[in-house]
Amino acid sequence: MRGAFLLAALAGLARVAVAQETMTVGRLHYDGGGDWYANPSSLPNLLKAIGDRTSLRMAPRERVVRLGEDDLWGVPYIYMTGHGNVKWSEADLVTLRSYLGQGGFLHIDDNYGMDESIRKEIGRLFPDRPLVEVPWTHPIYRLVYDFPKGIPKIHEHDGKPAQGFGIFEEGRLVLYYSYQSDLGDGWEDPDVHHDPPEKHEAALRMGVNLFLYAVGSR
Repeated sequence: MRGAFLLAALAGLARVAVAQETMTVGRLHYDGGGDWYANPSSLPNLLKAIGDRTSLRMAPRERVVRLGEDDLWGVPYIYMTGHGNVKWSEADLVTLRSYLGQGGFLHIDDNYGMDESIRKEIGRLFPDRPLVEVPWTHPIYRLVYDFPKGIPKIHEHDGKPAQGFGIFEEGRLVLYYSYQSDLGDGWEDPDVHHDPPEKHEAALRMGVNLFLYAVGSR
């Protein structure tokens, strides 16, 4: 499975590399009061890692996007994080379903405190699709870097194991929810949280896998 997906993804990335100018990640500015802007150094570091380790031309910074604005459609990967409440309007839900249905990818990264809120919103977004744990055999854990036990544990929080949940449409992972891991903290400058180098590297590797899956599966 990994080999077949990797070949398809590389073919897709080759097409992107020829056609693209620069790529970036969209940081989702959402309503509800949560700190959507958390971990300011995280995405620039991830973008640099993707650019350094692949043939993709990456912008130095992310693009802040809202679900009601045209900028949304220019990014293949939307990232959202925070510690608090999330609230999508009915119009937001329609737009987000359309974005995901047309090849977009949403990565929700719980920064500790948004779990209860975001699970409710995911249930509104996909009322007929369960949020399921993504199998450890899925390409996001094997595409470039191997994570045989799934998403890495970066920060402890409640001491629970890190888990990656997802929503699938016709076999494609369109939404990935990283829970009890805190990849965004791991992507930040090392002197922010004083994580050991191996944690920082594990977080970046997982981020590279996620972005390449998002681009290659479109």
